[in-house]
Amino acid sequence: MTCGLAFHRAAMAIGAPILLSATLLVAPLPARATDGAAEPVAIAVLDFDYIDTSGEVRDQRHEHAARLQRFANALRNDLAQSGKFRIVSPECGAAPCAADNLEPAELAARARAAGARLMLLGGIHKQSTLIQWAKVQAVDIEADRVVLDKLVTFRGDTDEAWERAEAFVVREVTGLASAR
Repeated sequence: MTCGLAFHRAAMAIGAPILLSATLLVAPLPARATDGAAEPVAIAVLDFDYIDTSGEVRDQRHEHAARLQRFANALRNDLAQSGKFRIVSPECGAAPCAADNLEPAELAARARAAGARLMLLGGIHKQSTLIQWAKVQAVDIEADRVVLDKLVTFRGDTDEAWERAEAFVVREVTGLASAR
C-alpha cells in the first residue's frame, strides 16, 4: 500500500508540509446511502503527535500531554456528534496509535481492521510561546488517497487556543462528509 500519508517527522519538526508520495488529491468522499440518507462515515481518529521546540524554560510536558489528550478526545466527540461520522478505534497495543509510533501503512492497516473508511492523523508543533502548528491529514483508506491536508496555525498555548484549533479542524473534516 502506498497511501501517501507518510507523516514525515522532520517535516513536523520544522512545520513544513507533509511529504506525499504522489500528487495531493483533496476531494469529497463518495456518497454511500441505502435509503437516500447518507450513512455516517467510519473514521479512526488517531492520537496526535506533539513536539515543543519553543525553548521555554518551564517544563510543560504534563500540560501539553493533557491538552493533546483533550484535543483528540474532543475531535472524536465532536465528529461523532455531527452525525456524519462513526468513530472506530484501531488497536495499536501499548503505544498510542500515532504517526510517531507506527509506519503509515501499519496505521492504515489497523484502522481498516477496526472498520474505518477514513483515517484522521496529525501532529502539533509548538514553535514559540505564541505560535503553534497543527498538521492534519485525512486519508480515504478504501481509495488509498489523502482527502484532506491542512496546516492550521494557532496563537497561544492556552486551553482556549487549543479548543479553537480543534473546532476549526472539526469544521474542515465535517466538510468532507458534507461535500458528498
